Amino acid sequence: MTIDKNALGFGFGERAVFAADPWTSRGRLYPESSSLTRSDFQRDRDRIVHTTAFRRLKHKTQVFIGPDSDHYRTRLTHTIEVAQIARALARAFHVDEDLAEGVALVHDFGHTPFGHTGEDALHELLEPYGGFDHNAQSLRIVTKLERRYAEFDGLNLTWETLEGLVKHNGPLMTPDGQGIKGPVPLPILEYCELQDLDIASYASLEAQAAAVADDIAYNTHDIDDGLRSGFLTFEMLEEVPFLAGLMKDVRDRYPKLEADRFTHEIMRRQITRMVEDVIGVAQSRLNRIKPMSADDIRQAGETVITFSDEMAETDRQIKKMLFSKIYRHPDIMRIRAGAAQIVQDLFNAYMTDPTLMRSDYWVEHTAGLETPAKARHVGDFLAGMTDTYAVRVHAQLFDHTPDLR
Repeated sequence: MTIDKNALGFGFGERAVFAADPWTSRGRLYPESSSLTRSDFQRDRDRIVHTTAFRRLKHKTQVFIGPDSDHYRTRLTHTIEVAQIARALARAFHVDEDLAEGVALVHDFGHTPFGHTGEDALHELLEPYGGFDHNAQSLRIVTKLERRYAEFDGLNLTWETLEGLVKHNGPLMTPDGQGIKGPVPLPILEYCELQDLDIASYASLEAQAAAVADDIAYNTHDIDDGLRSGFLTFEMLEEVPFLAGLMKDVRDRYPKLEADRFTHEIMRRQITRMVEDVIGVAQSRLNRIKPMSADDIRQAGETVITFSDEMAETDRQIKKMLFSKIYRHPDIMRIRAGAAQIVQDLFNAYMTDPTLMRSDYWVEHTAGLETPAKARHVGDFLAGMTDTYAVRVHAQLFDHTPDLR
């Protein structure tokens, strides 16, 4: 994909006309006076970083549950890598870096303990009551569950940050109100009654940057962690032509490089190639669409920041390899089964006896709730747990806790 380097914003430059502008934001649900020293998007980013939800990410699974190594990614280190790539993409297009970073930093707040295993288990338990979706849970956290400020629940983030959180992967419904990927999660619909996030349109360019940064980051670091764990080998990577080409480039230039450095050289090239591909596609689409505002991006009818068809095929090949070699490996599946059992046991225990949650707020707010609301309340409590806390509490309540190693 060809890139126009003269159009990139790696230095200081004017804000693009299609950038989201913090000075003309659609505002916050609860009006606040502006800061003298920070834009509204900077304030959002800072509020996100100072939450308990952000700190908990350091003990939430990315891929490997209960890892024996300090060097595997956690949900927190993954989030930081996503934010770095999102900010670089935002800078390249002269759009708001703080908004892109904020969306990247908040995008995984709603993940349960034990990664997608925990999410699947909690969704099954909550299915009679509307199910569980980590994106919708992220919205619940920043609009309701974080209790830090005197005048409101949540963080009272700007419309643009909430929009980016909810639909960074694209619209959630068609213009006539049909869910694009199934029913829109109820927490999102409920919030839109208070503040319409326009979920039938695309998100800002900043949010789209965060979305593709997520794909780039985890495609790369899951390979890195997979090699470190031994579930992946360099020979397995040869199955993906794109990766085989990267390895050939590194071997040709550094024929006697040790394994750790060899891995790093592959990963850095992978990120660079993917970022350059995305920039080339976006430049082409921007030249065709010729947006004159952030709303023109939202109404473009397509994602602007995305992979080319060729790189999208590479993305599919990498994901297929990761699923077969890591995510569905028998050893990982055994650990996943144990993690799911922990989530199921804790949910059932708290539904039977809410006092076991041992927190005044969570216990007191269960009183008088009908079963659907009670289940959602217990789900909120469980979703906020870290891996380590869930294992520790399970060991206190049950005679046997599954071994997650």
